[in-house]
Amino acid sequence: MANTPSALKNIRITERRTSQNNFWRVRMKKALKDLRLNKDKSKTEELARKAQSIISKAAKRRVVHKNKAARLVARIFNK
Repeated sequence: MANTPSALKNIRITERRTSQNNFWRVRMKKALKDLRLNKDKSKTEELARKAQSIISKAAKRRVVHKNKAARLVARIFNK
């Protein structure tokens, strides 16, 4: 266990960052899954734009690498 004030603070910061990263990662995966499992053609474009927005926000927050985000977005719109 950490025994200095700065080490305890670093533990708190890491927990908060991990929680936020998991939030965005799960949100991104859910958006991609919703798009992939979508059967309704009329909702496809809306879901694609929503997924692209979420992926871009995750990349901006450095949850995923910017190149991975670009690759995922390209794959969405090339289908």
